[in-house]
Amino acid sequence: MSMIYATLIIKGVKTFADVPDTLKDAVRQILVEAGCEHLTVQ
Repeated sequence: MSMIYATLIIKGVKTFADVPDTLKDAVRQILVEAGCEHLTVQ
């Protein structure tokens, strides 16, 4: 599920604020590893 949210954030469909609190750490890590840490700003 974390990868799905990360993909949607990268595509611009969702924002990091849309991610449930329980998944934020995992989604943040995926985005950082993808070089998209700028998308983790709420």
